[in-house]
Amino acid sequence: MDYVDPKNSLNMPEMADMTLAMDFLIRVKEGVRNTAIALTETVSPDARTLLRNQLHQGIAFHQEITDLMVRKKWFHPYDLQKQYQLDQLSANKTVDISKMKLFPDDTTRKGMFDRTPDEHMGGNQA
Repeated sequence: MDYVDPKNSLNMPEMADMTLAMDFLIRVKEGVRNTAIALTETVSPDARTLLRNQLHQGIAFHQEITDLMVRKKWFHPYDLQKQYQLDQLSANKTVDISKMKLFPDDTTRKGMFDRTPDEHMGGNQA
Protein backbone atom coordinates (compact mmCIF):
# COMPACT_ATOMS: atom_id res chain seq x y z
CA MET A 1 0.00 0.00 0.00
CA ASP A 2 1.34 3.43 -0.94
CA TYR A 3 0.69 5.73 2.02
CA VAL A 4 1.85 8.77 0.07
CA ASP A 5 -0.97 8.28 -2.45
CA PRO A 6 -3.65 10.93 -1.72
CA LYS A 7 -6.44 8.34 -1.86
CA ASN A 8 -4.94 6.71 1.24
CA SER A 9 -4.93 9.95 3.20
CA LEU A 10 -8.69 10.53 3.06
CA ASN A 11 -9.77 12.80 5.96
CA MET A 12 -6.20 12.97 7.29
CA PRO A 13 -5.77 16.76 6.92
CA GLU A 14 -8.97 17.32 8.91
CA MET A 15 -7.88 14.81 11.55
CA ALA A 16 -4.48 16.50 11.78
CA ASP A 17 -6.10 19.94 12.13
CA MET A 18 -8.40 18.64 14.86
CA THR A 19 -5.51 16.98 16.70
CA LEU A 20 -3.29 20.06 16.50
CA ALA A 21 -6.13 22.31 17.67
CA MET A 22 -6.85 20.05 20.65
CA ASP A 23 -3.17 19.97 21.57
CA PHE A 24 -3.02 23.76 21.28
CA LEU A 25 -6.11 24.10 23.50
CA ILE A 26 -4.50 21.87 26.14
CA ARG A 27 -1.26 23.91 26.05
CA VAL A 28 -3.15 27.20 26.44
CA LYS A 29 -5.08 25.70 29.36
CA GLU A 30 -1.79 24.70 30.99
CA GLY A 31 -0.54 28.26 30.51
CA VAL A 32 -3.65 29.67 32.19
CA ARG A 33 -3.25 27.27 35.11
CA ASN A 34 0.46 28.03 35.52
CA THR A 35 -0.18 31.78 35.33
CA ALA A 36 -2.87 31.48 38.01
CA ILE A 37 -0.46 29.57 40.25
CA ALA A 38 2.24 32.19 39.70
CA LEU A 39 -0.27 34.95 40.49
CA THR A 40 -1.08 33.39 43.87
CA GLU A 41 2.60 33.26 44.79
CA THR A 42 3.60 36.75 43.66
CA VAL A 43 3.79 39.66 46.10
CA SER A 44 5.05 42.48 43.87
CA PRO A 45 2.13 44.71 42.76
CA ASP A 46 3.70 45.26 39.33
CA ALA A 47 4.27 41.54 38.80
CA ARG A 48 0.74 40.76 39.98
CA THR A 49 -0.68 43.28 37.49
CA LEU A 50 1.38 41.76 34.71
CA LEU A 51 0.31 38.21 35.61
CA ARG A 52 -3.33 39.24 35.98
CA ASN A 53 -3.28 40.74 32.48
CA GLN A 54 -1.55 37.62 31.15
CA LEU A 55 -4.18 35.46 32.85
CA HIS A 56 -7.04 37.41 31.25
CA GLN A 57 -5.39 37.13 27.83
CA GLY A 58 -4.88 33.40 28.30
CA ILE A 59 -8.51 32.86 29.29
CA ALA A 60 -9.69 34.88 26.28
CA PHE A 61 -7.37 32.90 23.99
CA HIS A 62 -8.66 29.61 25.43
CA GLN A 63 -12.23 30.76 24.72
CA GLU A 64 -11.27 31.73 21.16
CA ILE A 65 -9.75 28.31 20.43
CA THR A 66 -12.70 26.53 22.07
CA ASP A 67 -15.18 28.53 19.97
CA LEU A 68 -13.26 27.68 16.79
CA MET A 69 -13.20 23.98 17.65
CA VAL A 70 -16.91 23.91 18.51
CA ARG A 71 -17.77 25.79 15.31
CA LYS A 72 -15.78 23.28 13.22
CA LYS A 73 -17.32 20.37 15.19
CA TRP A 74 -13.89 19.26 16.45
CA PHE A 75 -14.93 19.60 20.09
CA HIS A 76 -18.26 18.85 21.78
CA PRO A 77 -17.98 20.06 25.39
CA TYR A 78 -21.74 19.81 26.01
CA ASP A 79 -22.44 16.51 24.21
CA LEU A 80 -20.37 13.76 25.79
CA GLN A 81 -21.65 11.06 23.41
CA LYS A 82 -20.47 13.01 20.35
CA GLN A 83 -17.16 13.83 22.03
CA TYR A 84 -16.69 10.16 22.92
CA GLN A 85 -17.30 9.16 19.29
CA LEU A 86 -14.79 11.77 18.13
CA ASP A 87 -12.22 10.56 20.67
CA GLN A 88 -12.77 6.95 19.54
CA LEU A 89 -12.28 7.95 15.89
CA SER A 90 -9.05 9.73 16.80
CA ALA A 91 -7.79 6.76 18.81
CA ASN A 92 -8.62 4.34 15.99
CA LYS A 93 -6.82 6.53 13.44
CA THR A 94 -3.79 6.63 15.72
CA VAL A 95 -3.78 2.83 15.93
CA ASP A 96 -4.17 2.58 12.13
CA ILE A 97 -1.23 4.92 11.60
CA SER A 98 0.89 2.96 14.08
CA LYS A 99 0.28 -0.22 12.05
CA MET A 100 1.47 1.34 8.78
CA LYS A 101 4.77 0.12 7.41
CA LEU A 102 6.32 3.55 6.93
CA PHE A 103 9.98 2.52 6.97
CA PRO A 104 11.91 -0.29 5.29
CA ASP A 105 12.89 -3.30 7.40
CA ASP A 106 16.58 -2.64 6.79
CA THR A 107 17.41 0.86 7.99
CA THR A 108 21.19 0.48 7.95
CA ARG A 109 23.06 2.89 5.73
CA LYS A 110 25.97 0.54 5.09
CA GLY A 111 26.98 0.52 1.45
CA MET A 112 25.03 3.67 0.54
CA PHE A 113 28.08 5.94 0.33
CA ASP A 114 30.66 5.60 -2.42
CA ARG A 115 33.59 7.05 -0.42
CA THR A 116 34.61 7.95 3.10
CA PRO A 117 33.52 11.41 4.30
CA ASP A 118 37.01 12.96 4.38
CA GLU A 119 38.51 11.24 1.36
CA HIS A 120 38.75 14.52 -0.55
CA MET A 121 41.04 15.86 2.21
CA GLY A 122 43.58 13.08 1.89
CA GLY A 123 42.23 10.46 4.26
CA ASN A 124 42.04 10.88 8.01
CA GLN A 125 43.48 14.38 8.18
CA ALA A 126 40.20 16.10 9.01
